Amino acid sequence: MILRPAIIVSFFAIILVFNEAICAQSKTDNSTKMTSELIRPPYLKAGDTVAIVAPSGILKNREREVQQAIDLLKSWGLHAVVGKHVFSKANHFAGTDDERCEDLQKAMDDPTISAIWCARGGYGTVRILDKLDYTKFKQNPKWVVGYSDITAFHNQLHNKGFMSIHALMCVSLTKDLSEIAYTIETFKMALFGNPTNYDLEPITYNREGKASGELVGGNLTMLHTMLGSKETIDTSGKILFIEEIGEYKYHIDRMLQSMKRAGYFDNLNGLIVGDMSRLRKNTTLWGTSVEQLIRDALADYDFPIAFGMPAGHEKKNLAMTLGMTVDLQVEGDKTMISFKKE
Repeated sequence: MILRPAIIVSFFAIILVFNEAICAQSKTDNSTKMTSELIRPPYLKAGDTVAIVAPSGILKNREREVQQAIDLLKSWGLHAVVGKHVFSKANHFAGTDDERCEDLQKAMDDPTISAIWCARGGYGTVRILDKLDYTKFKQNPKWVVGYSDITAFHNQLHNKGFMSIHALMCVSLTKDLSEIAYTIETFKMALFGNPTNYDLEPITYNREGKASGELVGGNLTMLHTMLGSKETIDTSGKILFIEEIGEYKYHIDRMLQSMKRAGYFDNLNGLIVGDMSRLRKNTTLWGTSVEQLIRDALADYDFPIAFGMPAGHEKKNLAMTLGMTVDLQVEGDKTMISFKKE
């Protein structure tokens, strides 16, 4: 059969229009995904229940801190339940992968649980991420609280569409709680629905500017570990928070360079740098401060950078609601981090 030229032209015109329609729809879908707001679990109130679980490292001789956590929650009018395997031991971990997952899954599924407070970090959360089922969690969202290794869980929650809280864990509690009174207060405020805004002292290494976006992030090593996985966060239009402990400076630079090459910072709106604690010294010294290291690694970008956020592996570990929109204002004489409360 011989097709006439007019028919051929019409045929290809139809294909062109169809392809354009598909592309337009795809852009619309992506735009919707990028701008959709995360689900905020219900804030806590007196009478609610908090589950204490240990998805990561072993809790050796940490019974006092867990009891302190229970007492603290009770002082706020909350009930506490402790996971069956919190004090289990399996080499490095607080129980086997299955045991730790069992406690976490039970807390996620239980509609009477309003928040999940991780007892400690260390290492291990990433080993159970793929075992978790969000079916019942989506029906009854709840706050997940923790930092350090719990960053892996925060990432997964974010990509599933839920807010969470970067804050102290049970083992962070000191014998004299007055030493960390403000840290505890910011945790309570975040949990009960009034997240604290922060005014930080100016730091020479800051890069001035104003930005707004959803707050994401956590421990730098964990964020780097998530690259290329389902838990990699799309940082486009967002404010990233990072903190670290016990690393060499060249390790920090290597992670930043790797993330940079992966496009992690390409469309970032702003960066908040928390504590860089107990950095290790290499035989060949790096030669600059860690703040200058970060400034140098991110010199190709123009988003504001705020150093000095007291959050991470120090006693003063102020709470931040991940997934909530924040306004970041970095000026010569001050830095302001403001949460857009609902």
